[in-house]
Amino acid sequence: MGQGALLFDLDGTMLHSDPIHLAVFADMMAPLGLDVSEDFYMTHVHGRLNVDFFAEFLPDHPDPQRLSDDKEAAFRARLPRPYPAMAGVVALMARARAQGWKRAVVTNAMRPNAECMLDAIGLRDQFDTIIIGEECSRGKPDPEPYRAAMAALDVAPEHAIAFEDSPSGVRAAAASGAYTVGIRSSLDDATLRAAGAHVTLSDFTDPALAPVLARLTGAPQ
Repeated sequence: MGQGALLFDLDGTMLHSDPIHLAVFADMMAPLGLDVSEDFYMTHVHGRLNVDFFAEFLPDHPDPQRLSDDKEAAFRARLPRPYPAMAGVVALMARARAQGWKRAVVTNAMRPNAECMLDAIGLRDQFDTIIIGEECSRGKPDPEPYRAAMAALDVAPEHAIAFEDSPSGVRAAAASGAYTVGIRSSLDDATLRAAGAHVTLSDFTDPALAPVLARLTGAPQ
């Protein structure tokens, strides 16, 4: 027991928050000349740092940090409390505690958003550390946030399982050396595997989770 770690993305992995982000982005970007459809959001926004998105699509905006802050404040205002966690994630956290597995959130969300989402799903006190992409030298898709989480938990990559829902996050987790699980909350199996996922799950009630967790228990896979 206690020889492994579970590393969780937040948006779209522990809660299905993408529809709220999409609505906020669409409302904010329309006056700036960008039509944020669902396809546009999934292709260009999903899983990325705001600053990376703005650098690509609004390179001449005078205050991208203020724009990012306003967008995330709007998201927090629209997030209902309480809000449902992804199916099965509460039970998985209980199992992780019982097994002695270390637990981290690894997210490109800013810290106030991460705290807000964890409070909304009732899991704020369940993690050993919360790693914020914009507080690292580089955010996802760079592996640095996952490396920072494993360093904080003192866990080797071969003893870590990462759960992600976006190509950006999957690439980051896979490049860190963690066993990478794609959550099909918004994207399909093929898309997540193409980004580097070793396996994908519909959510945390998927029977395919059992052999994934067996990697940490030493049980036959």
